[in-house]
Amino acid sequence: MKQLRKYISVIVAVAMAAVLSSCTDWLQEPSPGTTSLDDFYTSADAAVQNVNAAYVPLAWEYNSTYFSEWFIGDIVSDDALKGGQYVQSDMADAYDMENWKTIPTNTLLLEYYRAKFQGVQRCNLVLHYVPDMDDAYFEESEEGLKSRILGEAYFLRAMYYFQLIRVFGGVPLVTDIMTSDTEWAQPRASVSDIYTQIIADLTEANNRLWVKSDSRYADTDLGRATKGAAQAMLLKVYLYQQDYASARAWGDSIIASGEYSLCANYADNFTLEGENGEESVFEVQYVEEGTSDYGEGYGFTRGTFTTILTRSRSQTKFGSNAGWGFNKPTQNLYDEYETDDPRRDITILTMTESEMSNPSEETYLGSAYCSRKYALYSDDNSSCYTLAHASRGPLNYKVIRYADVLLMYAEACEQAGSGAQMSAEDALEMVRSRARNNATDPSTALPTYPNYTISINGTTISPSLQQAIRHERRVELAMEGHRWFDICRWKGFDGTGVKAHMDAYKATETTEAQAEMAEFVEGKHELFPIPADEISLNPMEQNPGY
Repeated sequence: MKQLRKYISVIVAVAMAAVLSSCTDWLQEPSPGTTSLDDFYTSADAAVQNVNAAYVPLAWEYNSTYFSEWFIGDIVSDDALKGGQYVQSDMADAYDMENWKTIPTNTLLLEYYRAKFQGVQRCNLVLHYVPDMDDAYFEESEEGLKSRILGEAYFLRAMYYFQLIRVFGGVPLVTDIMTSDTEWAQPRASVSDIYTQIIADLTEANNRLWVKSDSRYADTDLGRATKGAAQAMLLKVYLYQQDYASARAWGDSIIASGEYSLCANYADNFTLEGENGEESVFEVQYVEEGTSDYGEGYGFTRGTFTTILTRSRSQTKFGSNAGWGFNKPTQNLYDEYETDDPRRDITILTMTESEMSNPSEETYLGSAYCSRKYALYSDDNSSCYTLAHASRGPLNYKVIRYADVLLMYAEACEQAGSGAQMSAEDALEMVRSRARNNATDPSTALPTYPNYTISINGTTISPSLQQAIRHERRVELAMEGHRWFDICRWKGFDGTGVKAHMDAYKATETTEAQAEMAEFVEGKHELFPIPADEISLNPMEQNPGY
């Protein structure tokens, strides 16, 4: 699929600069020769260009610091330690976050917050101008294109707000463009009100978007939001709201569509050849493009930094292709994998000291493991994909895989009871059986539920169905940025509180790692602070404890 894709990440037309270049454009009369907004929206291509631009902030990972979502989803959780060359000074913002020392001036959080709101405003441009465009502009285009463009914008706005509220809680809810500087000051909306808007946007998206296999899509449209992506997000959002019956119903819809399946080989999800494949529900598109380089501001690269950030630092093993050693899996994660689970070695790279250039720089607070999924290693870990530049990692980021959908569906079914297309056990088994078939000896690996035990924070248990599903989410989706958000919405693995879970995890860590960790404060650390710079621009209430 590689040669057919990469349209959205590559093509954001120059004309969009007139639309998106400055937050103060509305205060000025257009200069002679300048395209006004009304003049811009006069063709179907203009609408497509606008919605393409709305995808782009999803791919942003760097401005004044790196801010990939896994810095929150993995490193803050029990799945990973920050890593890097130095404990405190190398990505100090991430160090603070993983050790409960975050303050409102944390730059990583500021960049994350601003990138998401730029995405929101790009969606608002689409939703403000495209509905009033003359339908005649679209007559020579694919039938339903105008509606699909609006559906993509609704989906993306919901995605950006979902990302924001998981990290910050309530934030300003802005659903139209700002035409005056007097509109800049916006109060924080409640989490409930934002979820209401997210559900409304995703419902609208579901009504407008096309299924993944729709013949109206050109090859260059791979990567666009589809009806299945909207349904998967509705499933996820209702899970977060603990409305399990609604979540289960949306799971029924996406399963019944027949649009998705698990790829036979789990590892294919993390290869260039496996991008946008049968298991992909929605992924962020990246491309190795020759002009990408370090630059100023967001969006100067069309590649991902995740590849170089998460690769092993060992030049002894990988030569000039070595990376920076961030996002280091914990022993706690390693130990939760069952014996012979092939996903462990696809997720975690284990190295001996003899393979390391400098063990003292590559062993972070006791962890010598490296994250493997997005590093583009060879199958035997003897080499890795050669990057032309640190900013040009080409591997897409999987936001939603069908395995994720099945496990969310299993969770909803277990909580909501009977009445679904398949049982929670059946959905769980679909995920486990794929992993089992990838094992060295499928006859003994990964028994069917309930015929196995699991290790949770160093304690071996025979899991309940709920515990088995939660365990499976961890080992199936590890190092993909989900774990912290799962822990928060579950209130810890057993629902006894995030603090209780993280305290139990802390006890399994090395003495060096424990020495860096501050005390987890219940009612504070489940969220992160609204960035101080944003409060200075728009006075609003800070999160508790910050």
